[in-house]
Amino acid sequence: MIQCIKKSTQLVPLVITSSGAKKGDLFLADVNTQLKNKNVTTDIKVDTNSNLFTTITVDEAAPGLKTILSFRVPDQRSGKLEAQYLHDYAGICTSVGLTANPIVNFSGVVGTNILALGTDVSFDTKTGDLTKCNAGLSFTNADLVASLNLNNKGDNMCASYYHSQPSHNVKSRINNFGKASALLQHEWCPKSLFTVSGEVDTKSVDKGAKFGLALALKP
Repeated sequence: MIQCIKKSTQLVPLVITSSGAKKGDLFLADVNTQLKNKNVTTDIKVDTNSNLFTTITVDEAAPGLKTILSFRVPDQRSGKLEAQYLHDYAGICTSVGLTANPIVNFSGVVGTNILALGTDVSFDTKTGDLTKCNAGLSFTNADLVASLNLNNKGDNMCASYYHSQPSHNVKSRINNFGKASALLQHEWCPKSLFTVSGEVDTKSVDKGAKFGLALALKP
C-alpha cells in the first residue's frame, strides 16, 4: 500500500507493506513502513514479538557520503551508526555501536583498476585491543594478477601470482606457514589442456611434495 502525506506544500511518499507466515501453531507477521523525505529514508518494521526495527538513511549528505542509523527496541545494545563514502578511487565504511564501550569498525580500499590497497579493522574501546586487522594489496593488468594479504592481525600472510598468455597460464601461491604451490597449464591445441601442479611444505621438505598431472581433451 502506497500513500502520500502532505507536508507543507510537498507530498512525502509513504509505503506500507505487511507479510505473514504460519509455522506450525505459530503465526509470524510483520508490518514495514518506509517514509522518504528528500534525501532521508526512514524504514520501520514491527513484528509479532513486539520488536521494533528502525533504520534511518541519509543519502548524499555530502558528495559521495551516506549515513545510516539503525537500532532495535527493546534491545538497548543494538544501536549502530554507520558512514559510507564512495569515490572514483576510494571506498570507505566505518561503523560504531551506540553503547558505553562500543566496537569501532573501519574498512576501506583506495586505488585504481591496476593497483589497490585495502584494510579491515575492528577496535574494542572497552579493552583497547584490535579485535580484527586485515590488509591486502593487489596489482592487475591485462595478463597478470598479483596479490598480498595479511590476516588475523598479521599472523597469516598469503602471496599469490597469476600470469596468463594466449597458450599457457601460470599460478603460484605461498604463505607464512611455508606452504608453496604452483600450477602450469598449457593449451597445446584448441580446447585441450595439459596441467601440472605441485605443493611443498618448505618447513618439512623431508615429508615430500605433492604433484599432480591432468589432461583435458575437448573436440
